[in-house]
Amino acid sequence: MAQADTAHGERDEHETRPSRPAFHWRDAGIWRRGWVIAAIALVVGLLMFFHSSVPNSVGNLGSLFETFLPWTGLVVPVLLAFALVRRSAVALAALLVPAVVWVNLFGGLLTGKSSGGGNLTVVSHNVNAGNPDPAATAKDIAGSGADIVALEELAGNALPVYERGLADTYRYHEVEGTVAVWSKYPLSDTRPVDIQLGWVRALRTTVATPQGPVAVYVAHMPSVRVRLDSGFTAGQRDRSAAALGDAIAREPQRRVILLGDLNGTMNDRSLSPITAQMRSAQGAAGDGFGFTWPASFPMARIDQIMVRGIAPARSWVLPATGSDHLPVAATLRVG
Repeated sequence: MAQADTAHGERDEHETRPSRPAFHWRDAGIWRRGWVIAAIALVVGLLMFFHSSVPNSVGNLGSLFETFLPWTGLVVPVLLAFALVRRSAVALAALLVPAVVWVNLFGGLLTGKSSGGGNLTVVSHNVNAGNPDPAATAKDIAGSGADIVALEELAGNALPVYERGLADTYRYHEVEGTVAVWSKYPLSDTRPVDIQLGWVRALRTTVATPQGPVAVYVAHMPSVRVRLDSGFTAGQRDRSAAALGDAIAREPQRRVILLGDLNGTMNDRSLSPITAQMRSAQGAAGDGFGFTWPASFPMARIDQIMVRGIAPARSWVLPATGSDHLPVAATLRVG
């Protein structure tokens, strides 16, 4: 009987003892656990901060990393979960580094930057040579309300379909190779732009807008691939970007618009011959990241609207068409 009472007393004492907090700053163990998580967090933060120092000499790793740079932020909540499970103050403190760096790089994209006004709306769309319904795509583009439309990756057999579908909305249009521009305003001085490919995938034209002439470039940079044996194969894209940058630098018109599929993001250093002299409409007046590719689950914005001597007022992504890219649009203030 005494033994039973003793056992009962011990059980009562155990049951009434206060439970230990899951996480307490006075617990010395929280400063000894989670060093691996902390190290990973610091490495990720440093990679984000010094992304331009990741070398391109081996498989263009720098450009590949910069293409998907916004997605590195997903590491933070994953590591946060591990840090909480491990009850590690060290890991939580280290996580501040990648979190702060990511917010510094991309926090501005989380708030809307569009403004009112604007007098010229433009649309750019890689329509995909294998588009199963170009007529529907043309109808969608015609209904966008754009004053100027640029289309890339035009297949020869689909071109007449787009021409018919856009004819009622746009009186003027020019085609060079696999890129084309449609406009509500007269076009002149249209010519192909050599981007070192051997065939035409870029053009330049002058649009006589009500606010005065504007030089418009339409370009489709070479595709890039990720291969196990050679890494990020972007060499041809990089050479084309340099050639296009040279052409834009020589452009005599003060006001310039670039529309196209650049097969690269604004973070990719290899596009600096272009990005160093032009402003991204999405970066200046967009809402969110504006990812455009692939259309089924957009992970990167490789379709761009860029300007020089013109102020972006608003930038957005249009609904999906039959293409593997999403169309992009912007309203600009010209004048």
